[in-house]
Amino acid sequence: MSWFRITLHRSAIGLPERTHGVLKALGLRRRSQVVFHPVEPQFAGMIMKVKELVKVEEVERPLSKWEIKNERRPDAGFYVEKAAPRDGGAVLRRLRQLRGEDVVDEEVKL
Repeated sequence: MSWFRITLHRSAIGLPERTHGVLKALGLRRRSQVVFHPVEPQFAGMIMKVKELVKVEEVERPLSKWEIKNERRPDAGFYVEKAAPRDGGAVLRRLRQLRGEDVVDEEVKL
């Protein structure tokens, strides 16, 4: 059996109450929320009413909440070993000290 994977892509703010009702019937409340419904004519009709707001895929089985969450999690890629200093002026002063330049603590006014 096939399933519709329906993701609310755009908000329904400012749209007619009828559109809000269709989204409520589909079980969509928040942007990026994903729901699964079987491939049946009544769900296809509701999807057509809000086709500008949703993304639809046909999948073999509905995914669990944890499978959806893991899909959205980015790859590890890299990690930060040490956080960068927040005071950029302190770094410049330290570089000038290391070069042997005269360093005067200047008060920065924002």
